[in-house]
Amino acid sequence: MAQRRMFSKKVTDTDTFLDMPLSTQALYFHLNMHADDDGFIDNTKTIQRMIGSSDDDRKLLVAKQFIIPFENGLVVIKDWRVHNYIQGDRYHKTQYINEKSQLVVEENNMYTKRVQDVSNMDTQVRLGKDRLGKDSKDILSGSDEPDQVPYKEIVDYLNEKTGSKYRSSGSKTKSLIKARTNEGFSLDDFKTVIEKKAKEWSGTDMEKYLRPETLFSTKFEGYLNQKQSANPRQSGYGKQKHQGIVPKFLQGKV
Repeated sequence: MAQRRMFSKKVTDTDTFLDMPLSTQALYFHLNMHADDDGFIDNTKTIQRMIGSSDDDRKLLVAKQFIIPFENGLVVIKDWRVHNYIQGDRYHKTQYINEKSQLVVEENNMYTKRVQDVSNMDTQVRLGKDRLGKDSKDILSGSDEPDQVPYKEIVDYLNEKTGSKYRSSGSKTKSLIKARTNEGFSLDDFKTVIEKKAKEWSGTDMEKYLRPETLFSTKFEGYLNQKQSANPRQSGYGKQKHQGIVPKFLQGKV
């Protein structure tokens, strides 16, 4: 196996990557350093323990689609071929032939999972249309269980409170909600953040930020724990200013 690993700034300088916690970023770098020459890692748990990383860090890398999980616990770096070019005399083919056969290299050199053609499968193992949606693997979470994240309920609540028309099916919106859910936040937490920021920002210059990419970003926990302040339009200061009365602490300064 080649002993040198490279990293492309096209991946590590993106907002998506830099918005992740430092512990998650560190896990990504270490996974890359321990991967074989095709980007596969079979000891993710060991690497996590070695650097003090958590399962949440791994789940976030899956949710953000920086790594692709397999049912047997194996993972592969999605952007491996973007990062690394290994010369033929140093390259050692991966031993995980079956898992590699499930991947397709796209034009941008990223790995993606091959779409399985169920029409040619044996009838004994073919899934019906109804069961396909229920039993298919949730690729974002790396789990075999159906995705139970209430995307629609969260986005509908945001639209209700802000008068917007965001779609719960958007991949960016779903990945943000999924990431926060993987961090342990509940539906009520999402509603609390939406209510707080809608009350604070509605009718102000910040109203344009009442959107999923802002509310459900890595600042979510800060928004959740923020002490609720009155809207400036409704505060005592706002009324006094409107009436031409200057508060004492501002007298002589305006």
